[in-house]
Amino acid sequence: MNGKIIGIIVILVLLLALAGILYLAYRKIRDTVRGYSRMLFGTEDVREGVQRMEREYASTPKSVSSATGLYLPGIMKDFPEFHLEEMKGRAENVLTSYLRGVDAGDGRLLTEGTQELREKLDMRIEMLRGAGIREHYERIRVHKTEIHKYRKDKGRCSIVFQTAAEHIHYQEQNAAVIKGHRERLEQAKYNVEVSYIQDVEQVENLSDAGLAMICPNCGAPLSSLGAKTCAYCDSPVLEINLRVWNFTDVETA
Repeated sequence: MNGKIIGIIVILVLLLALAGILYLAYRKIRDTVRGYSRMLFGTEDVREGVQRMEREYASTPKSVSSATGLYLPGIMKDFPEFHLEEMKGRAENVLTSYLRGVDAGDGRLLTEGTQELREKLDMRIEMLRGAGIREHYERIRVHKTEIHKYRKDKGRCSIVFQTAAEHIHYQEQNAAVIKGHRERLEQAKYNVEVSYIQDVEQVENLSDAGLAMICPNCGAPLSSLGAKTCAYCDSPVLEINLRVWNFTDVETA
């Protein structure tokens, strides 16, 4: 009997010793994790630190790829009447109206753009509608817009603006959120392209007549860059540049 009691006592002592070792190991791991958490997040609570990091990420604007200083001199050389701030404002309006059009399921909300861009928006809306999905963009706010690219190719000049924006973005189906969050802000980047036709005859696959550079008086095509008068009716076309820049695309960067 005494031997059995001694055996039980030994087992209990070993279990207590093992529990002590495990507790010390747990304390060491916990303290190590808290130390790293303080170093990384400024708090000992890892979950709180991760949530704080997610909030900071959601509120910190994305950086845009700015090449404005690189491309603007060439643009101004080709188009002396080009107004950067006005065009940036137009690009931002096109972007926000495009997203609002998706949100409302109404392509007519797009403020301006070629027929090709309008068809792209309408197709996106129809695809979502066919799948029974509503896509929402709420609390849209633009942070910054810069020139990202400037291309000249076969009679067409194109400027790509890159915009950093924030919004609440989510998709729902049957009143249930299937992507994104109803309350969480997210940061995003978008590219908005605007094109100018220098020479209609050189452009391949000109599917949208709205891209053509035409005389505001008689409607005749103007085939030379920077033309000041129409060759057909001799009407002045000094202010034609701003009117013939047409927005052709909106996409996630």
